[in-house]
Amino acid sequence: MAGARTVEKLNTESIKGWLATHRGWKRQANKLTKDFSFPSFRDSIVFVNRIASVADHFNHHPDIDVRYSTVTVTVTTHDAGGITSKDLDLAEQIDFATSRAE
Repeated sequence: MAGARTVEKLNTESIKGWLATHRGWKRQANKLTKDFSFPSFRDSIVFVNRIASVADHFNHHPDIDVRYSTVTVTVTTHDAGGITSKDLDLAEQIDFATSRAE
C-alpha cells in the first residue's frame, strides 16, 4: 500500500527488556501472550469488548481466546513477521483495559 509506514520487528533484547517490566506477558515464538482471569464468563466478555475498542482505536487487532473465565490474548505484527512496537503499545493498553492485577 502506497504511503503505508513500515514497522520493524524488534530485536530480542528489546523484547526481553519490555517483558521484564510487564507482568504476565510471555513470548511464544514471534508473539506475545497473556492470560487474564476473571470471576465469571460475563466479566471475560466485558474485558473482550474493552479490548475490541482499544484494538479498533489502534487499528491493530490481537487474537483472543475465551475459555469461560480465562481470556488469552496474543499479539503480533504479521506484516513484520514478529513482535513490533505496535504490539508492545497494544499490550500496554490491554493491560490498562482491566483493573485486575495480573
